[in-house]
Amino acid sequence: MTSEEFKQEAQAVRHQLISQAQRYLGDTDEAEDVVQDALLRLWQMHSELQTPLVRMAMVVTRNLSIDRLRKRRYNEPLDAIASEEEPSVDDRTERLLAVMESLPTLQQTILRMRHMEAMEMSEIAEIVGSTEVAVRKALSRARQALREKYLTMNNV
Repeated sequence: MTSEEFKQEAQAVRHQLISQAQRYLGDTDEAEDVVQDALLRLWQMHSELQTPLVRMAMVVTRNLSIDRLRKRRYNEPLDAIASEEEPSVDDRTERLLAVMESLPTLQQTILRMRHMEAMEMSEIAEIVGSTEVAVRKALSRARQALREKYLTMNNV
C-alpha cells in the first residue's frame, strides 16, 4: 500500500476506530490516543498492507484498547498487593505481554489474532493480506522470538 493510499484509508476509518475504542474504554480522549497508536503501528507496516485497511485497523485498535484496560487493572497501590515468593499467573502474563510488545508490529498482531482472538490461519491471512503459509511462518518466528526474549528476561 502506498503512503497516499494509507492516508486515504486511515482518514476513512478513523471515526469508526474511535467509536470502537470508546466502547471499550468509555473515554473519548483515551480512545483518540488508542486510535492514534493503532494508526501509527499500521503506518509502520503500511508497505506490507493491502486495501481495505478497515479489518486490520479494527483488530489493532481492539487489541490496543484491551491492553489499555489491562494496564488500568494493574495500577493498584503497592500496599494492596500481597507479597509472594513465586510470581503469580498474572505476573507471568504481564511479563509475557511486555515481551510481546517488543516484537515487530506484524508479529504482535499475528500472535494476538491467533492466540488471544482464536482466529483461524485463513482469517488471519485474509486480514493481513498474505497467504496461510506466510502467516504460519510468521507465527512460528514470532513464537520463537517471544520464547527467547521471555527466557532471557527471566534468566531461565
